[in-house]
Amino acid sequence: MKPEFLALDQTRVEQVLQQVLQQQIGAATSLHQAMHYSILLGGKRIRPSLVYRCGLMLGARIEDLDAPAAALEAIHCYSLIHDDLPAMDNDALRRGKPTCHIAFDEATAILAGDAIQSLAFDILSSHHFHQVPAERVLAMVKQLAKASGVLGMCAGQAIDLAHTNQDFTLDTLEQMHRLKTGALIQCAVELAWLASPASKPEDLELLRRFAASLGLAFQVQDDILDIESDTETLGKPQGSDHQANKATYPALLGLSEAKRKAEQLYQDAIAALAQLPYQGDELQALAQFLIARKN
Repeated sequence: MKPEFLALDQTRVEQVLQQVLQQQIGAATSLHQAMHYSILLGGKRIRPSLVYRCGLMLGARIEDLDAPAAALEAIHCYSLIHDDLPAMDNDALRRGKPTCHIAFDEATAILAGDAIQSLAFDILSSHHFHQVPAERVLAMVKQLAKASGVLGMCAGQAIDLAHTNQDFTLDTLEQMHRLKTGALIQCAVELAWLASPASKPEDLELLRRFAASLGLAFQVQDDILDIESDTETLGKPQGSDHQANKATYPALLGLSEAKRKAEQLYQDAIAALAQLPYQGDELQALAQFLIARKN
């Protein structure tokens, strides 16, 4: 069941992103339209919700969570634009609508992704924080850069591209997803921790363990849905991973074992969460939603 707070988080981060886009005066019309189209196309906004729910749990002010939530979602949106390009996954449908390069053109889509990536760091560095010292803001910028670059998401995408139409080992598949999907999910809790008064390294380590297991569970569930769901529900072509001959957990483990893998990862995430000296009910509800979702 979808947690009630998820809709609130979706609305809040979209308002922040819309305000930021409106401030981009002087942008080329088609570029600005493509950015607006891609950022406000919809989506679950899971990463911002992780920032909000984790940060609030740790005692952060919600106004201080707006920038990391919006910046992280901007990075995610840019990555989707580039993932959908003909040179990458070559997808024509995203969130039930034409992908950016289909709605506009390939060159505009590339520029929109580039501009949205830059916008993410502008959001973080220009935000007026109430309780977050400058050194922690700098640490946020550094963490987001690391999670989205060659040590994180981009590295995962490179592994994916390099191994298309080739055999995957389970270890390589896990490494790919921990980077491609998991790095930004882990970054969500790290940014939330930096935006809060929390200071115990052991708490941060437990949050990282929670997010690492959750990020992998999220991807396993994605692989399962690529088989069991349909295009209308998914908002993207069903079976696209199979058609592109990509390695997935069901392909390597079988569907039943993949489902058991997702459940075990969920339990690992909850076990880490339970060791924290905070009330983690909302994070648990979000994790439960992610492995039970249908799109």
